[in-house]
Amino acid sequence: MQANRFVLLYALMMTLVVVASNFLVQFPLNGTVAGIALGDILTWGAFTYPVAFLVTDLTNRQFGPSVARRVVFVGFVAGVALSLVTAPHRIAIASGSAFLIGQLLDITVFNRLRRQAWWQAPLAGSLAGSALDTVMFFSFAFAPLFVVFGPNDPFAIEQAPVLGVFAAEAPRWISWAIGDFAAKITVGLVMLLPYGALMNIIRPMPALDAR
Repeated sequence: MQANRFVLLYALMMTLVVVASNFLVQFPLNGTVAGIALGDILTWGAFTYPVAFLVTDLTNRQFGPSVARRVVFVGFVAGVALSLVTAPHRIAIASGSAFLIGQLLDITVFNRLRRQAWWQAPLAGSLAGSALDTVMFFSFAFAPLFVVFGPNDPFAIEQAPVLGVFAAEAPRWISWAIGDFAAKITVGLVMLLPYGALMNIIRPMPALDAR
């Protein structure tokens, strides 16, 4: 019964992260830093989405990959369903696809490294999953090639200096993807702190300890 409560809690947390990220990814940051226009490289969703990898890794650590996959599928279904109301359909489709594949990759990498140093599994898993997620999401959500998923965003496909500072120009969504991945790496490193702090509280089930 207690295990079921933990799984439900993880699933609810995952759903909240997905819905919040799908909404916030529509809003570029305002302002400039060192002459760099933040709106050209980052959206607010870059700072919330990496929390999903923390939820997945904690589930995987405590209950193993099978339960972690169930939590991901619950978060995927609920998150996409709610996102269809809170975000454009193209964003919801892109996010759902990227989320599912990225999280499943994270689970696979984490499980292979779970017996290594405590930080290796969550860090390697989140980095691999984040890289795949970023490529899939920004391509499906903004690249004109995937207009079948929904209308293009004129602001996203407008040519702009890469990262807002280089002479070379590219569609703005390319800079968003680069900035998003950089932010995910940074937040992923920060997420090692709560993961490490919770290791003594959230222990693996006995069957996992015996493996």
